[in-house]
Parts: sequence; C-alpha cells; structure tokens
Amino acid sequence: MATSENSTKLLRAQAHIWNQTFIFKNSASLKCAIQLGIPDVIQKHGKPITLSDLISALPINPSKALYIDRLMRILVNNGFLAQEKEGYYTLTSAGRLLLKDDETLSAREFVLMVLDPALVKPWSVLTEWFKNDDRSPFDTAHGKSFWEYMADDPKLGKLFNDAMASDSQLITKVLITECRYVFEELTSLVDVGGGTGTVARSIAKMLPHLNCIVFDLPHVVANQEGTENLDFVAGDMFEKVPPTNAILLKWILHDWSDEDCVKILKNCKKAIPGRDKGGKVIVIDMVMDSQLIKDDESVEAQICFDMEMLVLFRSKERTEKELATLFWDAGFSRYKVLPVLGTRGLIEVYP
Repeated sequence: MATSENSTKLLRAQAHIWNQTFIFKNSASLKCAIQLGIPDVIQKHGKPITLSDLISALPINPSKALYIDRLMRILVNNGFLAQEKEGYYTLTSAGRLLLKDDETLSAREFVLMVLDPALVKPWSVLTEWFKNDDRSPFDTAHGKSFWEYMADDPKLGKLFNDAMASDSQLITKVLITECRYVFEELTSLVDVGGGTGTVARSIAKMLPHLNCIVFDLPHVVANQEGTENLDFVAGDMFEKVPPTNAILLKWILHDWSDEDCVKILKNCKKAIPGRDKGGKVIVIDMVMDSQLIKDDESVEAQICFDMEMLVLFRSKERTEKELATLFWDAGFSRYKVLPVLGTRGLIEVYP
C-alpha cells in the first residue's frame, strides 16, 4: 500500500511539473484565439455556434481546419469558452472580455501587450539577469529600459496605451458604480500618469462640477482633446505635479522603486492642500498578502503581476505595510484601504 501511494504521489508530481512546464501553452493559445477572432465570431453569430460554422468564418488556411478543435478544447478547459452537449460553443464571462468591438469592457489589448515578443523575451534571460548587474531583465534582453524601448517603438507604445486604457475601462465601471463617493466632494483632480485619459474622461463625465487634468509625458498626451472640465497637461511627475484638490495614481507606484515612489508621492503632496481642505491622493494598486483577498485565482494573479514588475522594471507589488512606509516617508499622515477593486485596492492617502 505504501509503495502504491508513493507511486501515485510521484506520478502526480510529474504531472504537476508537466503542467507548469507547458503553462505557456495557455497564454499562447489565448493570444492565438484573439488574433484569429474566435470570440468575435462566436459573438457575431448571435447564438451557440457549431465547430463547422466557426471554422467557415475564421481566416485560416483550409488545410488547418481539422486542428481548430484542439485549440477549442484548451480554450474550453481554461474557461474562455463553454461547450454544450450537442457540441455548440458559447462565450463565458472571461471569453466576453476578449471581444474586439466591446469598447467598454475588454481585456483583449492587455493580453496582446503582455504577450508581445518584446515583453516575453526578458523572461528567457531571467537566470542571466540574476547573475549580472543590469537594472532589470528587460534591460538585459533589450539593452535599454522598458520606458526607453517604448519611446523608440511607437507600435509598442500604442499597444501599451491601449492596454492601459482597456484596463481603465474595467476599473472605471467599478469606480462609477461602487466608489462615486470618493470623488463627489472634490473640486479638482489630476490623474498622474493617466495616459490617454480613459479614467479621467469617465470621472469628468460623471461629475460635471469636477475639473480634471490628465498629466503625462508629452508624447503620451500629444493630440489628446479635452472637454469643458477635462484638460491634458504634459510634464514629468518626478519634477512637479500640477496643483489640485486631489490626485489619482492608478497603477503607477508598482512600476517604480521605493526611492522613486517617495519622490512621486512627495511631489503629489506638494500639489494638494491640507486634509482639512479636502486634499488627498487616491492610489489604485495591488495590496499583496491582504487578508481580504482569499480566493486562489486572485492571489495567483497578484503573484504573477509581482513577477512581471520584477522582469520589466525591477519593481514590485507591495504589501499594505510596504505601501504605508512609502506614505510615511513622503510625509503623509494617514491612509485607508477600500477593498473594492478585486485584486487591487483603492487607497485614500491624506497629508
């Protein structure tokens, strides 16, 4: 019996190693499905679709049609599609987030950015990076930082901005429905590193009395059009932040070292009034090891993001204690975490 149990454990361990070794197959298959337009074909069909109808609508070489069922099987197994007994395919909630034409809720661009060859390559030199003195694995792979690479590659820069915008669309839906009170009493808001302004546009539209500014690098905000209560301002958050009632930092701090984060936060503190006059910084970032996040899917997502930050920037996702240290070092006196954004927290930080 003992020998049989040991053999079972050994074989399960081997299967676990196989799954982890081949885990890239999941992301590669997901990227392929997006690029072939499989979710879009199913959505446009308007009802559950058969494999033959799906194949006839896909832009593939006819000789490859007999292999599509293999791709569909892994998409079903990974929760992007559901297959009914009769063989019809439908989209799951995750599958619907991959649609190209859904302008309000989509993770499609984010998937394509993370799986772009330029962002995948640094993972292949992770061991080499641990042995050298380069700033990050991305530097080892490309000879320049992520931000320098993006400035030199407009295509990747656009992909990054589109990915951040798509994520912002998801976050904004929650902010508007669940967190409106965070913004209602403000008179002005600066979205630092706000990219093309997806979040700020929605907040400005939701609260017409609130004057919003999207503050980012010149090449990011160039040619962006504002509205009555939304402007785009070029600048560098490491030098100065425009004066305002409150500041939004969405997915900014996790890109930078502790020292750089303190610089950013100090500039934010200089830009806002005291707490008695409504001054605050609103931080949207992951809070690692949070007791409020217990489901395995969310915890795994946080751990994966932390490694992505290491590989791209040599930065990290932080625990609440680590974030608090940044706030104290920058001169803030108090903060509170609102667990309303799934894997991320909304943190109000006060002078």
